Amino acid sequence: MNFVNLVAGFTVGAAVGMTGVGGGALMTPILVLLFGFAPSTAVGTDLWFAAITKVFGGALHNHNGSVDWQVIRRLSLGSVPAAVATLVWMDLTNHGQTHNSTIIHALGGVLLLTAVGMLARKKIQALAVGLRTKRAAMFIRAQPILTVMAGVVLGIIVPLTSVGAGALGTVMLLYLYPLRMNPRRLAGTDIVHAIPLAIISGIGHLLMGNVDGRLLLNLLAGSIPGILLATLLARKSPDIVLRSIIAVLLVAVSLKLLSS
Repeated sequence: MNFVNLVAGFTVGAAVGMTGVGGGALMTPILVLLFGFAPSTAVGTDLWFAAITKVFGGALHNHNGSVDWQVIRRLSLGSVPAAVATLVWMDLTNHGQTHNSTIIHALGGVLLLTAVGMLARKKIQALAVGLRTKRAAMFIRAQPILTVMAGVVLGIIVPLTSVGAGALGTVMLLYLYPLRMNPRRLAGTDIVHAIPLAIISGIGHLLMGNVDGRLLLNLLAGSIPGILLATLLARKSPDIVLRSIIAVLLVAVSLKLLSS
């Protein structure tokens, strides 16, 4: 076991347990910037980290009835084909340093969007509630196709960066279904949709040789106690403060990556 990797897993697990922020937005930059892993290896390993950890949470949400399967089907119509197409493109254009440079800049851009989404989450939901209330018929007609399009966006950015299915996915769902998504249903739907997307993307990266098995085991060993401990402490923690701190950190990291 690598102690440093265990600590990284614990730290990310604790942050996820306290704030619900997707682990990919934190784990991949840590692996690239702090530990010096190749961006492709960081993304491929983190995808399997996300897939395995989300399976347990998704099963619990499904058992509790907090999963909207109609929304998941709509998202998957866009995300699954887009993920497969993105993986094929990545495999065909896999040219070492050029490939890693593409991942780094894409990761920087997605992290910046994630930070903005975290900070503006309530305003985005309020805007969507206004549209849903004032133009209900038009809004409802547009929901299916817009949800599929949101799935396409996630299907492109998740295999490319391992980020997006968590923070960005929830912001999209809040905008598209502002009255339908309560916190439990939002979390359950987002997690369950992310599972097949992460697995498909992870398989693609595994076939491209981008997964570090030993690193993955270390991260999992650290994240499980981190998530459990943070979940117990979450009620006593100022969630809005933690989210704001993480969002500011994501902005700084994204600017660092974009300038690389």
